[in-house]
Amino acid sequence: MSRTPPFLADPADTREEIMGAVYRALCTHGYANLTIQLIADEFAKSKSLLYHHYDGKDDLLLDFLEFMLERFEERIPFPEGEDVAAHLDTFVDRMLVTPMPEDYREFSQAMVELRAQAAHDDEYRDYFTRSDRLFRRQIARILRAGIDRGAVRDVDPDRTAATIHALIIGAMTQRVTTDDETTADVRAELDRYLRECVYRDAE
Repeated sequence: MSRTPPFLADPADTREEIMGAVYRALCTHGYANLTIQLIADEFAKSKSLLYHHYDGKDDLLLDFLEFMLERFEERIPFPEGEDVAAHLDTFVDRMLVTPMPEDYREFSQAMVELRAQAAHDDEYRDYFTRSDRLFRRQIARILRAGIDRGAVRDVDPDRTAATIHALIIGAMTQRVTTDDETTADVRAELDRYLRECVYRDAE
């Protein structure tokens, strides 16, 4: 059984209890095999309560994705005065953690399955469009702060953020859909790119 992440370990309300149940069930069973009953099996309260709040599996999963995006936004503040390179490294580390813990692998596999739904489902597509834009905006915001402080070269923040984000998404997808483990190589090359093309200290 998948472990509950720390930010869901002590739920403050019913929604957080439900989100914890969805997380555990999704990590254990994946999207294709997931049912409301399997979520209910992870939920301390009644199955009928799930149907009281949600119309079905996808309605529940879309709210789960929104919940996770809200938590991410809460965890990515960029305090004034923080070292730009260190903050960006922390951001990338969260996405490309190596070696990958098993519970993180399970969650990443589930997220790749959910992203795949966006190819044919407008609601999933809308979510992942907004999610990707948030990630790119955050990276670009870090880069703009670095430019203002003289720590980052005069790069185009939006284009650079799009490049970094594409590398992260590609590496995350590959590592859970193939038997090849290239994440460390991708991370090393990304570090070289940042040192030689982005950070001003490399000049």
